[in-house]
Amino acid sequence: MVSSLARRGDRLVGVGPRGLVLLSVDGGGSWKQVPAPVSADLVSVKFAAGDTVWAVGHDAVALRSVDAGATWERVLDGRSVLKLLRSTYGSAAQAGDARAKGMLDEFDRAMEQSATPGVLPAPFLDVWFGANGEGYLVGAFGLILRTADHGKTWAPWIEHVDNDSRFHLYGVSGTAERLYVAGEQGLLLRLDRQQGRFVKVDTPYKGTYFGVDVQPGRLLAYGLRGNVYLSRNDGQQWDKVDTGIDAHIVAAVNAGDDRLLLVSQAGHVLALKPGSLKVQPLQVPFTSEVLSAVAAGSKGLVFGQINGIRVVELMGYSLQ
Repeated sequence: MVSSLARRGDRLVGVGPRGLVLLSVDGGGSWKQVPAPVSADLVSVKFAAGDTVWAVGHDAVALRSVDAGATWERVLDGRSVLKLLRSTYGSAAQAGDARAKGMLDEFDRAMEQSATPGVLPAPFLDVWFGANGEGYLVGAFGLILRTADHGKTWAPWIEHVDNDSRFHLYGVSGTAERLYVAGEQGLLLRLDRQQGRFVKVDTPYKGTYFGVDVQPGRLLAYGLRGNVYLSRNDGQQWDKVDTGIDAHIVAAVNAGDDRLLLVSQAGHVLALKPGSLKVQPLQVPFTSEVLSAVAAGSKGLVFGQINGIRVVELMGYSLQ
């Protein structure tokens, strides 16, 4: 199983269960497994600046590669994250911060469910890094960490998010100027730098968003049961995209010329023209359950699937 894929040029990285890391240097034509320093399930991988790649997953694991995916080091795990959380909020609680005391109680309750003593039982579900070294890790139960120095040091940001219900945070994407987090029960958040927090953005949908695609002049949120919504004014107004399918949308791949390809868990590929909101189903070979997708050259996609990796040619459709 390949849970997530990331691409830069002809170099692709895939991650999956039990510390699986796969690397391709020819656009997905061939793959090799590279060693990883963890056995936890990895669920998301992203390229950052230069040759840096980040992968995150279960047991609050965060891995970093500085050679475009060839070798990896463990930066965070469930033990170090738990220590960080308890240290940060413990100091605040001792100073009289009642909210910090409540945070500590939440961590204690979470640890009652941990299968491994001393390991925080919460996964990181996505990662984002900007060119200036700012980065965010987001995950289950509202878990979020921030770094300003390329991951050398981290700070919990749970109290800097409009998410008192601790909804899961599934995706983080955008730019330093327009950064968004997508979550369950219709939760969509935008980083407000003036306030120094992620503020809630109202949307018409109350189901789970798995991800968000941020491009100049448009914002796209996608998730459960084929639900996709598009805004041209950063979430002030929304248009529903009629996908015509009931399967979960797991990826939005930019195809150039203001075009997007929406990929579903069932293997649908839908060509979307955001300007008109028109959707064109593309013919693709039958495939197993799809978990992620990236472009593969100009004529196809690479699927991360429940049974591995597959390169899919899009007949009669070209990616710019």
